[in-house]
Amino acid sequence: MPGAATLKDCKTLENIAKKQAADGRPYTALCAASAVALGSWGLLKGLQAICYPSFMEQLSSSASAVESRGRGPGTAMEYSIALVELLYGKEKAIEVSGPLVMPSNRGPEYTFAELNPVKWTFENSPKILVPIANGTVEMEAVIIVDVLRRAKAEVVVASVEDKLEILASRKVKLVADVLIDEAINRSYDLIVLPGGLGGAQAFANSQKLVNLLKKQRESNKLYGAICASPALVLEPHGLLKGKKATAFPALCNELSDPSEAENHVVVDGNLVTSRGSGTSMEFALVITEKFLGRQKALELAKTMLSVQ
Repeated sequence: MPGAATLKDCKTLENIAKKQAADGRPYTALCAASAVALGSWGLLKGLQAICYPSFMEQLSSSASAVESRGRGPGTAMEYSIALVELLYGKEKAIEVSGPLVMPSNRGPEYTFAELNPVKWTFENSPKILVPIANGTVEMEAVIIVDVLRRAKAEVVVASVEDKLEILASRKVKLVADVLIDEAINRSYDLIVLPGGLGGAQAFANSQKLVNLLKKQRESNKLYGAICASPALVLEPHGLLKGKKATAFPALCNELSDPSEAENHVVVDGNLVTSRGSGTSMEFALVITEKFLGRQKALELAKTMLSVQ
């Protein structure tokens, strides 16, 4: 919200959805949109449906409300894979989900490996830099930014390209807050790199970003990376020296010490790394926990329905 209400009020979208239903073709919604949009349009009559928990009462007036997963941000990836299976079959769903490195089973809490623990400190609220580039995995960037902003961190998204708008790995357009030239004039409690082969290569080739990361390490400040970035950015620039880390499975052989690489998230002192898109939520929650404590992170996880 208020996105779901905006969708509901869009007459053109309502007409498209109603035509889809009349033609017997699939239509779907996630989170609040099930009740707020589809329910309000009368497209759930006689059907079983789910939605975000706090909208279940509203949903029950327009559908047979059931308890299941697929209800909010934390279940969006499972929801998407379910759609792939419905449209293309189980074999295709398995093919798509494999490279995402999705958790095989979701428990009541997330876990991570921690070595050489140090206290992560900040003043007022955590100040975090998230670089993006052409080829960045949009899921990883957006999940990291979304979760940390929910945690009230001050997140700055900086483009290492020559313009604010970048074209992410699945041709999704993302718009940064600032260019890297402006970002390097500030100080950060944490710099965290999303992955993607193209994006990671752009990060590795950005001398301004690399210098900022090296300065971060030399100052004993926090830095992290997910997916391809630990192997393609941090490792070649000496930023994993003496550290244990993880990365995208196919790139773990590039790590100088992959002994902890099977973990979804690895924290080694002032460094945090993670495996891929499917572990992005855990990655962001671990960062939240290290700054604000496990209770705060679990509270946040529960509002997003990313833990049971």
